[in-house]
Amino acid sequence: MLFSVEEELEMEHIIVETKDGVRTLTLNRPERLNAVNDTLSKEIILAISDASADDDVRVIVITGSGRGFCSGLDLTDNAKRNSEAPSRYKKLDELGWVGHQALRIVHSDKPVIAAINGTAAGAGLALALACDLRFMSASARVTAGYIRRGLSPDAGMSYFLPRLVGQTKAAELILTGRDIYPDEAERIGLVNGIFPDEEFQEQVMEFARELAAGPPVAMTLSKRLLSTSPDMDLITILKQEYAFIKQCFGTKDVQEGVQAFAEKRKPVFRGE
Repeated sequence: MLFSVEEELEMEHIIVETKDGVRTLTLNRPERLNAVNDTLSKEIILAISDASADDDVRVIVITGSGRGFCSGLDLTDNAKRNSEAPSRYKKLDELGWVGHQALRIVHSDKPVIAAINGTAAGAGLALALACDLRFMSASARVTAGYIRRGLSPDAGMSYFLPRLVGQTKAAELILTGRDIYPDEAERIGLVNGIFPDEEFQEQVMEFARELAAGPPVAMTLSKRLLSTSPDMDLITILKQEYAFIKQCFGTKDVQEGVQAFAEKRKPVFRGE
């Protein structure tokens, strides 16, 4: 582990809010369309770790302040370093800061939702792709973007994108770096849904609250299955599914789910 969740969180570029079991992490560099510098990348890792360890948090939402979700690597910040390679590639290990961002999101035991409220480009799009679910505002656009700046992908882009849209489409989107607008993003399976700008945050939070009302143990185990299934054979997955569902049957939440079904009411899951 790079950081301990006990490490005090002093966020310079993220606004952290928790309500109704939903932890919202708002990237807060609006003057740079929430572009990622070393500080923001470290804070994303810390914030995801903290939310994952907090029993009061059942769902995590990542969004951006102002007009952008995340415009990717802060190239202006890098230019100040006399055209040297970004410091995130000189520190830590061979994964870099943004590599650890992707791992923290995938390995989080809580579902993570990307609320793409505006531009998502490069590492900003990769951040959204690492999430379990993605919603897009009607005026937003996304792009792999790297090729436009003479760069190859990072932050898990070449891992997540083909698994979402297929190898051929992913090659097109990465090699052209063209813009992707909401209708196409939904059609190719890049996002789960589109909401009008004026209702975007409200609609995403309504979805997140409904998700947060679900059974935490079953949600965690379901996420683990989904995150590992692309790289496992069927027999291994069947064994893992069987082990996990046996674990679920040992929880009080299953008893509550069955009783609620019999009584024709909505279940109240407590994560027990």
